[in-house]
Amino acid sequence: MPISEELLEILVCPETRQSVAAAGNDLIARLNAAIESGDLRNRGGDSISDALQEGLVREDGKILYPVEDGIPVMLIEESIEL
Repeated sequence: MPISEELLEILVCPETRQSVAAAGNDLIARLNAAIESGDLRNRGGDSISDALQEGLVREDGKILYPVEDGIPVMLIEESIEL
């Protein structure tokens, strides 16, 4: 279930207050390949084992916040450095 436009308009990165936008399919595919090979960790240092379905990319393109079951996880330690 994609994030609604209304929600995207009010969500911001909790660290920098930059806006976020839905991640493209290519980025999600690249991250899922890294997850499958065991090479992806979140900023809290935990290995990510579940494939991403959706994500929100910070305006500067450096950070992705995962979306789980349609709910954005806007926690710095759960974010993924790109």
